[in-house]
Amino acid sequence: ATGIMRKEKEEKNHTNITCSRDNVLKTVVFPVLYSCLFLLGLSLNGVAVCVFFRIPSKSHFIIYLKNIVVADVIMTFTFPFKVLSDSNMASTGLRIFVCRVSSVLFYLTMYISILFFGLISIDRCRKTLKPFRGTNAARLARRKVLSGAIWTFLLVLCLPNVILTRKTPTSSYFKCSDLKTAAGLYWHEVVNHVCQVIFWGNLVTVIVCYTLITKELYRSYSRTKAQRKINANVFLVLAVFFVCFVPFHFARVPYTMSQTRGVLFDCKLKLFFFQLKESTLFLSSLNSLLDPLIYFFLCKSFRTTLFKTLQQTLGKYHVMVLISQAAQCGGTDINIAGE
Repeated sequence: ATGIMRKEKEEKNHTNITCSRDNVLKTVVFPVLYSCLFLLGLSLNGVAVCVFFRIPSKSHFIIYLKNIVVADVIMTFTFPFKVLSDSNMASTGLRIFVCRVSSVLFYLTMYISILFFGLISIDRCRKTLKPFRGTNAARLARRKVLSGAIWTFLLVLCLPNVILTRKTPTSSYFKCSDLKTAAGLYWHEVVNHVCQVIFWGNLVTVIVCYTLITKELYRSYSRTKAQRKINANVFLVLAVFFVCFVPFHFARVPYTMSQTRGVLFDCKLKLFFFQLKESTLFLSSLNSLLDPLIYFFLCKSFRTTLFKTLQQTLGKYHVMVLISQAAQCGGTDINIAGE
């Protein structure tokens, strides 16, 4: 009997080890990747913010890009909390904060980006099909109201996830789902379904818009090479959307089900869906690093302002260097005269 009990205990310990989330992928690989992503993303998005502050909101496209850069900055600031939590260097309080606030902000900004990617696709399609159609103050005002409505809707949708994640952890080893009340688990599933609708709706929008854009580009294939090159840059939006958002949404449904309906999944399957979700989530995080490519290649105002800012900065630096050199030369002359 003692031997049987020992064998059962060994099997249980082996199961706990093989099903544990605290493996090298979670505690080492992803923290290193997110740390690099934070440093690069903070630099690029910091530059983007400085540039966009100098650009007036004179088109629908610029309004949408400004919203995306704000979402990217917020997302980037959630990375350090994820690094500390995943590497097991965070205190229990900080891990609770990650579950209640930081993770919610991450997903909030992701779906804000997805919605604005859909709007950008519509805008690029309209620009391709009707390149000479302008805009006016009333249309710009409506786009700003629409932008505010998107932020408000998603904030209201995500707020209950913060409020209903309030259970006290029973041990130092806990998952975010362990902190949710019964209502919190239900709302989490509701939010997941709404977010799936947002994603699939925008995926269809992006595909339809870029199908129309492709047809128009094919019709105008006889244009000059320069024009074709400029038009080809439009597909950056499509590429970033598919690389960053599509894989995650194929993985998220089974992962959420494994968290909210745990009795249907054994621990190894739960671990597989968790690792799949984390891997595709990192691709979604790359959005904050790839969006500046869209700003640079698709927004002429961004490029122009960026180059002007760099010229001014380098000009000031050059003047400061000349003044410093002149001061040093002047100091030398005085010393020589003194001697």
